[in-house]
Amino acid sequence: MESTSLNLRLQVWRQPSTQASGKFETYELPSVPVHASFLEMLDLLNEQLITEGREPVAFDHDCREGICGMCSLYINGRAHGPQQGTTTCQLHMRHFEDGETITIEPFRAKAFPVVRDLVVNRSAFDRIQQAGGYITVNTGNAPDGNAVPIPKTDADEAFAAAACIGCGACVAACKNASAMLFVSAKVSQYALLPQGQPEHRERVLSMVQAMDEEGFGHCTNTGACEAECPKGISVENIARLNRSYLGAQFSGGGHAAGGGSSMA
Repeated sequence: MESTSLNLRLQVWRQPSTQASGKFETYELPSVPVHASFLEMLDLLNEQLITEGREPVAFDHDCREGICGMCSLYINGRAHGPQQGTTTCQLHMRHFEDGETITIEPFRAKAFPVVRDLVVNRSAFDRIQQAGGYITVNTGNAPDGNAVPIPKTDADEAFAAAACIGCGACVAACKNASAMLFVSAKVSQYALLPQGQPEHRERVLSMVQAMDEEGFGHCTNTGACEAECPKGISVENIARLNRSYLGAQFSGGGHAAGGGSSMA
């Protein structure tokens, strides 16, 4: 008869604050339902710790539906865990073995400082989007959906780029903690549409500059970002960003490429 629960050993990163040093702590967690999600498993761990009078583990979550990007964890050496195209909140315990040891830690990147335990500060992504993630539109009534004809291939590619949830798995997977996949997705979702053209040059230059200032590393085109992205964002967006960046520099100048940009 197939088992309906798991007995697990968890090695969890505990760090009380950004300034404090951290370490792994080991917990034994019995009778975890195989159909529980990974975050529900952490809920069970915290219930156990609270019952024992110990400090619960801090971790990020919100929608628990693979939409918000908050549940970013490094699980057994992989961003979001072992399942391809899956966020942490969509990962279920049936993909683990009874008696298994699971190592859980926060994303490691200079631009994503640890706030506490498994929570990291990913506001660098917000500042990058604020630097150029907008378009000029008439804020009156909504325009007719067919007023501006857009080729289906362009619409599909723009939609695929816009699927990025900003979880940061691309940064965590990259050996240099590059944010190029994230930035290229946010640029591409506008660059492929006519509505995004008026600010295109300024958007590319501003967002790349903001990315560099946040301290993200170089892109070396290893493809780890695409492989670990839960939404399957393509590295083709990085090539598009590079072309747009060079074009923007030649057409109107701009700052020299810094730490995060890649001109491969």
